Amino acid sequence: MTSQLIFNLFVFALATIAGAELISKVPQTLHTPLMSGSNAISGITVVGGLAVLVSYRDALGGLAPVLGAAAVAFAMINVVGGFLVTDRMLKMFKQK
Repeated sequence: MTSQLIFNLFVFALATIAGAELISKVPQTLHTPLMSGSNAISGITVVGGLAVLVSYRDALGGLAPVLGAAAVAFAMINVVGGFLVTDRMLKMFKQK
């Protein structure tokens, strides 16, 4: 393994642990707005996945485009779901 891969795995593990710690401390009343914001940020994953699809066609023995397509698909599901949840949440506060 290269030192860059080991470093990237270390950063990934550290981010996973820190994220789990932070999310577990969020009160339940803030989960929906926080989730809506994080789902909107998934648009960055869509852009990253598209960049992988375009730039790294032959990387990892042709596996990179498959992973890029999966990232785009899952991120788009997350983005659309987030906007639907946000829309539904905002409809609760509209006056009739």
